[in-house]
Formats: sequence, C-alpha cells, structure tokens
Amino acid sequence: MHDSHAPAPSGPRASDDLPPPGGLREPYGGPPEFGDLPFDDLPAAPPGGPHAPGGPPAGRAGASGRSAPGTAAAVVLATTAGAALRCGGGTLLDRLTDQLVALSVGEVHVVARSGDITRATDGAYLIGAEGSHGLADDLRRVARVARAATGPVAVLAGDLVAHTEALAVLLSAPGGGTTALVVTDGDEPGPLRPPVRVEGGRVAAAGTSLHEVAGADGTFRGALRVGEADLGRLAETAETLAGLAETGVLGAMGGAEAGDLLLAGLVRYGVHVRARGLGRLRCERVAGQEDADAAVRRLNEVDVAHARLDAAVKADDGFFATYGVSSWSGHLVRPAAALGLTPNAVTWFSAGLALLAAAWFSAGTRPALVAGAVLVYLSFVLDCVDGQLARYTRTFSPVGAWLDATFDRAKEYVVYVGLAVGYAAGHGAAGGGPEGIWALAVAAMILQALRHMIDFSYAGSRADAGTARARSAGPSAATGGPSGVPADAAARLAPSRPAPPSGASAGSTAAGSTDTGSTAAGSTAGQEPGERARAVPRESPPPGNPVVRLSRLLERSSTTRWLKKIIVLPIGERMALIAVTAALFNARVTFLALLTWGGVAALYTLTGRIGRSLSK
Repeated sequence: MHDSHAPAPSGPRASDDLPPPGGLREPYGGPPEFGDLPFDDLPAAPPGGPHAPGGPPAGRAGASGRSAPGTAAAVVLATTAGAALRCGGGTLLDRLTDQLVALSVGEVHVVARSGDITRATDGAYLIGAEGSHGLADDLRRVARVARAATGPVAVLAGDLVAHTEALAVLLSAPGGGTTALVVTDGDEPGPLRPPVRVEGGRVAAAGTSLHEVAGADGTFRGALRVGEADLGRLAETAETLAGLAETGVLGAMGGAEAGDLLLAGLVRYGVHVRARGLGRLRCERVAGQEDADAAVRRLNEVDVAHARLDAAVKADDGFFATYGVSSWSGHLVRPAAALGLTPNAVTWFSAGLALLAAAWFSAGTRPALVAGAVLVYLSFVLDCVDGQLARYTRTFSPVGAWLDATFDRAKEYVVYVGLAVGYAAGHGAAGGGPEGIWALAVAAMILQALRHMIDFSYAGSRADAGTARARSAGPSAATGGPSGVPADAAARLAPSRPAPPSGASAGSTAAGSTDTGSTAAGSTAGQEPGERARAVPRESPPPGNPVVRLSRLLERSSTTRWLKKIIVLPIGERMALIAVTAALFNARVTFLALLTWGGVAALYTLTGRIGRSLSK
C-alpha cells in the first residue's frame, strides 16, 4: 500500500444507527446486519470500481491491486455489528484496517454483509458490488484469498480491539509458520473467546460453540496468521467448512464464528498452529459500545514499550533459559537495539565467546576450566539475546534463523573439542590423560546429532503427512460428504456435538463447558425471553493412545510441565550442565553426564514421537 493517505471527505455519522449497548443479540448465531449503515470518513470507491459480484474478495495494494511476492495479506471478517462500533473518529473496522496499513500489510480484504462499504484514501480496502451472503460465503472468500496469496495470510475479526504491537507480534512471527494469538491466563472462555488447549507451545485443540475442547487452558483472541506452507490447507479447510455450513451441519452458526471455525478446522486438519501469547499486550473482541470503550481504555493502561520488551522474551522456553537467562537478559536488548546491533551480529558475538571458552578449556587447569564455564554461560546468554533482539526489532530473516541454528551446533561441538584437548593433555586440575576421552567426546557429538535428526525428521514427516492429507482432501478426492465435500474432510471438521435446532441461538452455551446439566459462563448471552439454555454434555477424554494421553495429562500441571521440558535436555540445560561439571569436576564427568542424560532424553523423545505418530 502507499505510505501516504489522501484526505477523505466526511459523510453522515452512523452513531444513531448503531445497535444498542450490549452488542450482538446472538453472539454465536447470526448477528444483525449493518449493510444500510452510513460510514463517515469513507469516500467513494477508487477508479475502476468494485469487483464484480462473485469475483474474488476485493482488496487493493495500490494502483496495481496486487502486493509484492511474499507480502502478507489480511482478511478482516467485518460480519458482526461490532465492526461498526464507534472508536475515536471512526469505527472499529476503520481502526483495525489503519493498523494493518501501518504494519505494511500488502493487501487488506474486508468481508462484510454489505457492498456499500468502501474506502479509497489509499486503496486500503474495497468491498465488491455485493457483500457476503452468509457464513458459507465468508469462508469461500477466505479460501479464494488463500489460493491467490503470494505470502502469509492473516484472518482477523472485524470487531477486534488490539494493540498495534500485538498485531505486529502476530504478523511478524518468525519461521513463516501458522500462528494464533492465545491468552492462557486471562478471561474464561465465552462467545467471543473460544477455548483452546495449548501443548508444547502449539494449539492442540480449538473450540467453537459446536466444537468442544477437553482440558482447555486458554482462549483464542480472534487473530490468526497462516503461513505460506499452510495456505493450501487453509483453502481446503475453508471450503469444507463452507460446505458444512450450506447443508446445515453447523446449525445457526453465523459469521461471528468464521475465524474460530477456521482455527478449529486447521487444528483438526493437522496443521501445526503456534500459540503466541500476548504478555501485557491486549487483543480482544467486543460486542457492544460499552465493551468497545472499556477495551480501548484497557489498551491505554498498558506501557507498550515494556510490553514489547516482555513480548520479545520467549514464553515457552526451557527451564534454565527461562529462569537462568531470560529473567534478566531483556535488560541487554534495549541497549543492543540502541547501538544498532543486528541479531546476526549478536549471534557472531555468541560464537566468539564459545570459541574463547573452548580455548580456556583446552588449557585444562582449574582456573581455565572455571573461566571457560563462565564464557559458556555468557555465550548462551547472547544466544538468547539474539532471538529476543530479533523479536523486539521484528528483524527476521531465513539467513538469520539458519545462522543461529548452525552456530548453536558449532558452538557446542567446539566446546567439546576444547574440553577433550585440555583433559587429554593431563594438566593440573583436569586430572586425566588421553585414555578414552576422545571416544567419549565423539560419542557425545554423535548422540546429540542423532537427537537433532530425530527432531528434524519428525517435523519433516509431520509436514509431509499434512501435505498428503491436503492432497487427499482436494477437489479430485473421492467425495461423499455434503455438497461434494470429501467425506474424510467432512468427518474431521464436523462439530463434536450436534448443532442447535434451527432458530435456536448457537451461543446458548459456551464452548468447552464440562459441567453436565449446568450452563457455562456466557451461556445466557443473546437468549430470547423464555429461552432455556441447553445443557452441554460432559466432554469425552482427549483422543489418542496412552502415550499421548499421558503427555497431555502432564501438561496440566506446571511442575510436570517443567519436568517434561527439563528431561529432554534442551540447549539451555546442556550449556548449564557443561559449565557446572567442567568448573567443578573435569571433562570426563562432563561427557559422561551428557551421555547419560542425553540418552534418557533421546529415549523419552523417541517414545513420544512414536506415540504421537501412531495416535489417531
């Protein structure tokens, strides 16, 4: 999009036409449309006019109408009355699209029930001659955007009130993967906060009013970013869900849940969706003017500068990295940014300290071993700081990620060599000699290489399996589901409980409730007088074999969750183990400790990988 904004002529105000405070009458069902509402600050459509009915969802990135290859696109689902709520001099929809423009999103596609909404200050967004006709049409428009996109696609609720920094965290997520904004220590699940279950930093299960979640421990905040590698799965999922919506399988569910459905569908499809926390930042959906005003006030209560720094620290790191490094390393990030250091420069400094540590270890004396241990620790600190600096400055690159991963291995192995050289020389406190030390060093290297191979091959196998599922669910697959939807895809994405009868609010119960015979929080929202809330049946146990169920059970306790992180011997624990054993003992003890703990970690990881691979 262009960087400059042309002044927009003002129009009639819509405040008198807005729905009353309290928002949507049916938060989980069909919201009242606002197709006839006038909008101020919205000029006429740019030259060329809107797309013809039935064409792709409109969205422009300047005069060409296309963004540069690899540029992110966004789909804003402005299908609820909340998108038209007032915020400052405009609406929540205006505020959100302005934020996306400021974050240099290449294309912004708005899906709404009316074709009258236009914006042409810089071609930021444009609705076609016809608005979307319902949930199925919403989903198909998302599918068309996904198929035409040249970069990652963000799917956002139009009634979202969020810090710009929170959206930046989502849109600039490193690695190009699929990410959802999730809060695990916030409000209880509700109509605009569907439940999720997070395992190992990813969304393992996601709910809607019709998709239950066992062991939910967080809520989805209406903002999802789908990486380039998963765009085909997004399109297939959206089209399958659209077919289910058309045939009534989803009951009275309306456009308010389109984004929630897509997240639940992607997770059920097997897409690896990273759960990205917000820290102090805020991102929430609203249903009424009072809620919107309160949400904006809560934004202003946050020190965004500190929140940005907090968000730069990984929330799902290892135990030693979390408490031994990240608890204070954030104080180095701002000075590094102020000095103009790049994450790659910090990575090189980290590698230099590792080389110095190896040199001290090779001396073999007690003072040299202690000095080497300190340098190993400082090298790991900078190894954490480079990632924190990248997230703080949002300067990600494939080269940087490759450099960081490669140097992690190289630094560790050069330290092994330094320890072995010092011990083999038989100097002072090393108390050793050449006997067997090189065999132990090589064995430690081989074990670590095998552990990395297990991790990388498993990740690759999951990606290949996901691709195979995407192909099997494609248009050429054998069908049998509603409206030609592949039968296996329909079964995967179908609701986990029956849809409410026609005319009943799909939001009469909150998703994810486990209380039989009682209504969940938020279950009375949008009920008509005299309408009786349905009881939600108790959830079944989480699917999977005993290994998978045990892993999920261990995730529910913070103590066992940390034990799981420690036992796999991540790089933080390895660096701490090397530093402590080398400083207090000698290289032989270091290698024996690495082989013993690393062997247990490899067996644990391999068992878990096999168990998950065999899980249904």
